[in-house]
Amino acid sequence: MQNPDVIRFSFFLSVLILCGIWEWVTPRKTLTQSKAYRWLNNLGLIAFNSVCLSLLMPIMAFEAAMRANDSGIGFFHLVNLPFTVELIASVLLLDCAIYAQHVLFHRIPWLWRLHRMHHADQDIDVTTGTRFHPIEILLSMGIKVAIVYALGISPIAIVVFEIILNASAMFNHSNAKLPLKFDAFLRRLIVTPDMHRVHHSIIARETHSNFGFFLSIWDRAFGTYIDQPELGHDKVVIGLPIFRETKEQRLDKMLTQPFREQ
Repeated sequence: MQNPDVIRFSFFLSVLILCGIWEWVTPRKTLTQSKAYRWLNNLGLIAFNSVCLSLLMPIMAFEAAMRANDSGIGFFHLVNLPFTVELIASVLLLDCAIYAQHVLFHRIPWLWRLHRMHHADQDIDVTTGTRFHPIEILLSMGIKVAIVYALGISPIAIVVFEIILNASAMFNHSNAKLPLKFDAFLRRLIVTPDMHRVHHSIIARETHSNFGFFLSIWDRAFGTYIDQPELGHDKVVIGLPIFRETKEQRLDKMLTQPFREQ
């Protein structure tokens, strides 16, 4: 825990490479755009967002957890739970909070303008899981910091959760094929690529469903779950009705999409 950034980056890079190989070996859906062009811009966005966070965010979730731990702030410092129970509870509560945040980013118009850049990707693969507008990233980190202080999330728990969240986002955005029976079994608990692909359908009812990133239980519990895309995975159109031109996948165009209608 002395070097959480190294730990998180190591897991991020490992999962990115593994999922990239997986979807190359067993692709689920034929891509419609140049993979090299999309990867260049989507991965470029990661670098841009990292710089924005380091320059504009005074405190990250891990630092907030350290301060909360040192000051005894938050719910978990008021109750005496075994470490394992606290760790599991922290992951569950944070994952539920991310689900709720995701719903809000779809329901509130000005937040949707930020989040729709993620949905404007016309293919869905492992890099789509990293494609978020920098303003959304900043807002999300602010929400996470507030939750860390309110609950008194431990530094270890926040690192574990961030690793799980990043790995899950890349896993469930992967354009990779899972055996259907295994997918059906796995999605009882976690979000699978087939389950999340529904969320990236151009059909609005499907776009606004399947909000989970790690656990699938929240969508089932709160009635936002759709099992399969209406047109099937081979024919489902990915993206939004707007921003359909190839140039909209360029980094500068992505960054201005929240402020444009087309």
